[in-house]
Amino acid sequence: MIRQIKKGKAPQAKLDAGTQVQATVQAIIADIEKRGEAAVREYSQKFDKWDPKSFRLSQAQIQSCIDSLTPQARADIEFAQAQIRRFAQIQLATLRDVEIETLPGVVLGHRNIPMKSVGCYVPGGKYPLIASAHMSVLTAKVAGVDRVVACAPPFDGKPSNEIVAAMALGGADEIYALGGVQAIAAMAIGTESMDPVDMLVGPGNAYVAEAKRQLFGRVGIDLLAGPTETMVICDDTVDAELVAVDLLGQAEHGPTSPAVCLTTSKKIADELPAAIETVLARLDTRAVAAQSWADYGEIILCDTDEEMLQESDRIASEHVQVMTKDPDWFLRNMRSYGALFLGPRTNVSYGDKVIGTNHTLPTMRAGRYTGGLWAGKFIKTHTYQRVLTDKASVMIGEYCSRLCALEHLPGHKEQADIRVRRLAEKV
Repeated sequence: MIRQIKKGKAPQAKLDAGTQVQATVQAIIADIEKRGEAAVREYSQKFDKWDPKSFRLSQAQIQSCIDSLTPQARADIEFAQAQIRRFAQIQLATLRDVEIETLPGVVLGHRNIPMKSVGCYVPGGKYPLIASAHMSVLTAKVAGVDRVVACAPPFDGKPSNEIVAAMALGGADEIYALGGVQAIAAMAIGTESMDPVDMLVGPGNAYVAEAKRQLFGRVGIDLLAGPTETMVICDDTVDAELVAVDLLGQAEHGPTSPAVCLTTSKKIADELPAAIETVLARLDTRAVAAQSWADYGEIILCDTDEEMLQESDRIASEHVQVMTKDPDWFLRNMRSYGALFLGPRTNVSYGDKVIGTNHTLPTMRAGRYTGGLWAGKFIKTHTYQRVLTDKASVMIGEYCSRLCALEHLPGHKEQADIRVRRLAEKV
């Protein structure tokens, strides 16, 4: 039996907040579309108190940010990028062009073509999320994108040295100190000083996610990344303190970040609330994490692994950490999630920062129909066809003509018929 020991806020509360966000974002995008960079600058002043002479950083400014890093900080950034680059290259190698003769004289194929330009958003107003630069900029460059534009808001009143350095070391072609909806809209629509891009990627707050949603169609997007979500699936092989740490490690992202414990252990279910309080006491981010847990934390007690599987697929969390006797059983059977973290030796933070997988992942149950960001997201697969012989064209044309007649499309039918008439006598 599945028992809800602790519940989070009802979905309607989230929907009500989303309505206000939607209207605000719509107005900002319309204004930027109308007034261009003047509007971008006004919103930057309003929301970030940031009004530089140029939002685009010069090469000298970028180099200054890189030079400001301690040797250890630079080495750590380069180590993380090496892991992310290696895995992205391995993923990219799984994509291949194909060409095959499916019938005598009929050749079909596809080519995998990188996008020409991509805009990467790196959150950085509240926390300087250096890792998001690796995940988007570097992965796009591995995929072969020609022009990668990177935007991040100022941090403490100036561009974040660490974010800018990570963007540059990751291969960004243009770097802007610009945040929020104004950055997303500028990249998608273009301004007097910024050419538009073909696709937007990267996480952000509710306003950034909504801007991507409203601009989808004008440009492509990777996915709609809402507040960070985490789930711990566990049994008696671990203890309540470890579970509490792993839940709160993601809850500190913001006050609306869901954190769910799915367990078959009554001991953990009983002890977790106290363990949460103990761990909160040692976190500097306790105020945010505590609110997130109070409002969106859940404890669900199940009798079997099968029940935990049922609940995990229903919730489809962004991050799912599995600490059970047989975590590989969940790897084999789970269908809906962002990324899995198997066993107590790993955790979501490893994936977020350094281990090599991408941390831009589906939220809001989107794991039911999409995976996260990877090298292949920057690749378009385009098909082509070639007919080598008159005989093949006539044979395909006769089928095509009859099928077009069934659909009452005479123009389509004539495309086939003219070739049949001209080539049949040669066959």
